[in-house]
Amino acid sequence: MTKASTLLAVEGLTKSYGGVHAVRGVSFSLAAGEILALIGPNGAGKSTCFNMLNGQIAPDSGTIHLLGRNTTGKTPRAIWRLGVGRTFQITATLASMTVRENVQVPLVSYNAQLFNMWDSTPKFAREDADRLLDLVGMSGYADRPCGELAYGDLKRLELAIALANQPKLLLMDEPTAGMAPRERVELMRLTARIAREKSIGVLFTEHDMDVVFEHADRILVLNRGSLIAEGSPDEVRKNPQVRAIYLGEGLVYDARHREGASA
Repeated sequence: MTKASTLLAVEGLTKSYGGVHAVRGVSFSLAAGEILALIGPNGAGKSTCFNMLNGQIAPDSGTIHLLGRNTTGKTPRAIWRLGVGRTFQITATLASMTVRENVQVPLVSYNAQLFNMWDSTPKFAREDADRLLDLVGMSGYADRPCGELAYGDLKRLELAIALANQPKLLLMDEPTAGMAPRERVELMRLTARIAREKSIGVLFTEHDMDVVFEHADRILVLNRGSLIAEGSPDEVRKNPQVRAIYLGEGLVYDARHREGASA
């Protein structure tokens, strides 16, 4: 990966809580348009790593550079304005507002408009909101109350909201959690298509290995706060340390076998 193509560069990221090392000297990079998975067993340090990238917690040491700018220790708001979008394991939408209004609110915020939420939001950025909804296949739901949506549709709406600040980097925390198998595939294919069309780098955590091995360009594996493996899905699948510590001999995903079994 050349320096010019590097979107995100993380060097020596470390965070401890008392005597517990949540993240130990983690370093990696991410290119524009690349889909990078961060996996590991519970307690491996994935959430801590994400929260440092997003500015929710400050690292004890190490640096984070986004598009060549040092974002280490910056606030979530400042990082969001630089072009980092995020989705969460549990969807965070406003149930009493319409689907369109849920997208308009971050559009208003990103464009630094002074407004009264209830009076002005319906009039602001309607076309922009509708374009984002169309992008994620939700244009037919624009006027429906968000509280009426099925869970899979909420996940697509959350993706549209995360795209409202025109992100260069998208952080997705277990994006398919709680979804049916077919919905998981559809959401990740949609995310991959958008990321590549718009050159958005995607870093996601995920427990579903089917999703990880099918959609990630590269995979990072954390264990007890340390990065123990990095590489293509095939390289990670064959890594003895990953097999022993995380995946287990019987859990290594083989796409061709599963596709044949489901045919």
